Amino acid sequence: MTLKMAVEDLKYLLNRGYRKRVALNFVANHYLLGKRERNYLARYVFSDETRKRRLSRLVSPDSLRGATVHIDGYNVLIGTESVLGGEGFFIAQDGFLRDVRSVSGSYRMGEVTLRALNAIMDFLSDSGVKEVFFYFDRNVSHSGRLRQIVEELMDSRELEGRAILSSCVDRRLKKSGGVVATADGAVIDSVEMVIDIPHEILRRINKKKPKKG
Repeated sequence: MTLKMAVEDLKYLLNRGYRKRVALNFVANHYLLGKRERNYLARYVFSDETRKRRLSRLVSPDSLRGATVHIDGYNVLIGTESVLGGEGFFIAQDGFLRDVRSVSGSYRMGEVTLRALNAIMDFLSDSGVKEVFFYFDRNVSHSGRLRQIVEELMDSRELEGRAILSSCVDRRLKKSGGVVATADGAVIDSVEMVIDIPHEILRRINKKKPKKG
């Protein structure tokens, strides 16, 4: 109940023009929320204006045919892993799917990693993209190995493009042009077209589930 009230209060303040950091601190302190709850609020609650603006930039899979797609590697991978695991994610008020872990800086490959990468590749291949570029933070452990795996999977599906290690992923995405795949709010607000790949993969999974009754 406390978290629900915090969500409502933060939404109220954001809709009235309060800066998010100020409003978030005020609400979190009022309800004595811990770090996990504060992180959730920051990534879940958005003003109606922000939701409208971001949804206007969201494109459908049909729009990807013949397009160049730039992928926020860890952001999309971690979100997809959560979807395949069936937990640890939510659809935020701005319409984008986000994971609850927020562990990109200490990411470790696991058994679900290859499944997630294959799901992403299948989505890209089925969407008929012209070329795709994955961007991974070079400062995260094992990024080099992950880049190699990604490029091998791209070759197996005859996807043009490559995986890139960078120390400034967000900046490169903001200046990339084309369609950007991410759920990072700062990046979304800086580009013209966005695709939410983990959300699209979730929709695919839900369509395959047998209907009850």
